[in-house]
Amino acid sequence: RSHQDSMPKLTQWVAEGNIPEGLTVFGLDLCEFNRKRLRTSNMIERLNQSVKQRTKVVKIFANEDSCLRLVTVVVMEVSEQWQSSKAYLSLDNNNG
Repeated sequence: RSHQDSMPKLTQWVAEGNIPEGLTVFGLDLCEFNRKRLRTSNMIERLNQSVKQRTKVVKIFANEDSCLRLVTVVVMEVSEQWQSSKAYLSLDNNNG
């Protein structure tokens, strides 16, 4: 079974040349403080866990758009938490 069969939207996204955009963080000039935190996937793992918990409660979505709306709300909530809590990443380059 090919990726085209199992993940058609992802393969279309890749075929459209979006990989550089998806890997933007690797080209950034980051201080040591932020680089250490971004080399792990802990932030993404936690985000995925939050999305999974919230979508599991709903179980069945009316359509793809309703799922996308819920996931968008979850991601926005997590983003607000990251912005308002103790900084996991620093905008101050003096931390490195």
